Formats: sequence, C-alpha cells, structure tokens
Amino acid sequence: MVSAVGFLEALGGYSTPLIWLSILAFLAGAVLEVTDRRSLAVPIVAGGWILFGVYWFSMFHYFYVEFGSPLEGVLSLAALPLSLYAAYLLLDGRDSLLVVSRAIACMGLIYLPVATIDVVKVFLIESVAQQSAWGMELLGYDVWLTEGANGYDSRFTFASRPEDSYGTYIVLACTGLGSISIFGGLTAAVQAPLRRKLGGFIAATGIIYVLNLFRNIFVGLAAPFGWFGGPRFETIATTLGGGDVHTSFFISHHLISQSLSVVALIAITLIVIRLVPEVVQPLEEVLYVLTNSEVDLAAAIGQPSSTAGGADAARGTGDGGATGDGIRTASGDPDDVQPDGGSDDGVPTDASRRPNADDDA
Repeated sequence: MVSAVGFLEALGGYSTPLIWLSILAFLAGAVLEVTDRRSLAVPIVAGGWILFGVYWFSMFHYFYVEFGSPLEGVLSLAALPLSLYAAYLLLDGRDSLLVVSRAIACMGLIYLPVATIDVVKVFLIESVAQQSAWGMELLGYDVWLTEGANGYDSRFTFASRPEDSYGTYIVLACTGLGSISIFGGLTAAVQAPLRRKLGGFIAATGIIYVLNLFRNIFVGLAAPFGWFGGPRFETIATTLGGGDVHTSFFISHHLISQSLSVVALIAITLIVIRLVPEVVQPLEEVLYVLTNSEVDLAAAIGQPSSTAGGADAARGTGDGGATGDGIRTASGDPDDVQPDGGSDDGVPTDASRRPNADDDA
C-alpha cells in the first residue's frame, strides 16, 4: 500500500506536464474568448483551473519535504481548494474570472519558455550569480563562482571558507523570474494603453531584480558564515523545518527573505496599480475567490475610480452593462538562493529532486 508521503512524491513527478496543460487550457480559453466563443471558453478554462490546482498540490512534497519551506508548502496546499473553487465559480456563471485565467496564461508564456529553453535558463542563472558575487565583493568578501549541484557556474565559494563547506548556489527561482512573470501576466491581461502597461511592467521588473540581488547576497553570506547559529535559531529551524535543515539557511531564506518578499510584492503591487489602474480588476477577482465577497480594492487603497481610462474603463462601469471581461455592473445583469542539492528551477524535474551530497556539508 502506497503511503501518503509516497503518493505525494510520485505525484510530484507529474508537475511539469500538469503546469503545461493548465497554461495551454488558459491560453485556449483566452483565444476562444477573443473570438466571441465565451460559452466554450468557460468549461475549458475551468478544466485549466482544476489542473492548476492539482499542479500546486503536486508541488507540496518538493516545497515542504525536500526544500523544507513551510510557507511555500502551506501555499501549495491552499492552492488546490482555491483553484477548484475558481473552477466552480466559472461554471456557475462568474466568467469575470476569465481575466485572471488570461493573466496566468501570460505569466506562463513568460516563465515556462525560460524554464525549458536551456541556453536562456543557463544565461540568466549565471548572470544573476555573477552579479550577486560582485555585490559580495563590494562588501569585502573574496568570492568566486564554482559549479553548483545544478551543473551551472552559480555556487558561491569563499577564500575564507573550506571549498567543501556548506554553500549556496543560484537557481532559476533566485533570478526573480517568477515574480516578474506575475506582474507581466497582470499587465498583459488587462485592457489598457500599451505605454502604461509597459511602464508598469518595466517598473516592477526593475524593482524585483534589484531586490532579488540583495536577497541573494544576504542568503549567500548568511548561510555559509552561520549568521543565525545558536540554540534559539536551531530550535526555530528544527521545529518548523524538521531535523535535517541548515539553520542559517533556513532562517535567512525561508523565514526572513520569504517574509520580506511578501511585503515587497504587496508594495510593488501598489506601485503597479498606480501606473496601471486596470490591474485592480484581476486582483479583485482573486480577492473574491479568497474571501467569497466583493472587494472594492481601488477604494480600499485610495486609487481614483477612473484615471485616463483606468480601472473603471477596464471594468466597463461607464455603460452600465456586462463588460467584455464578464464584470457585471450595478445597472446590468447579474496572480531563489538555493542550498546545494535543491531544485534548479521553479518547476522541478525528477532529477532536481534527488538529494545532493553538499546538503550535508
């Protein structure tokens, strides 16, 4: 009889085809929506949401058991019921959720090609690793890059540390591509002037890239130099992450960096909303799935209701009917530094899940 852990581990082997199938379903739905075949788009996109939820569920074993990240593990579990609920809402008539599906499809078009085209992935990983190493050098550390467990020149090696000591290396998740894809998808999915959409995307990309370098430098130094050693931190790490964790890496990456990343994403979202007010629309739909209630996000954050064809224009509230995105108005009808031995991109393959000897360093 297969254990629960064994089942989750086996399911993780299907993560890559699951995410591709869900993105293809979302893309197909977007094409059908644009060609005025919304009645056919809805069930296809609903199927995409089911696959999307199963994909995140399949990632639980990797996030929580292998990578030891409680936050990502919990989020991957929560994504399954939320995705199933989104599929139910779509089939129940809330086709305004199609704009969120379009956003996810656009995110996939940005992320997945980079994750699967090896020459692009290698260039991005090694470039970010080199830039992070330069930052460490500016702080006075004698550091150079060696080959990490992913086979790329992305592992930080220090003159003051034994070469075989615990270290970190850059993977695709450490490049900021995931967060950049989120804002790329949000801005691409809404109806707004191209100039403002590009402005919002470029602003988000620049901020994410710079903050991500600071994170890489912080974790890349904190883990090998044991900035967070001691009984108190060890207790926190072993309690939350289990017994086989590197304390300084767990505290610096899983707790401090990931918590600050959430704060940074919220701040960047507010900036993008100022530049592209239309992105409020998919965000409000996400909030509805989370809370089961309508949320006037624009009013909550003090965003003007109409700014140069802004959020209200995108929702179609000016003409009192159902909009092209299915939004019903009042007068109408009812979106990383890695320890040695982790994954080498955001959609791990079976090979990336195999443990590496450096984990024990």
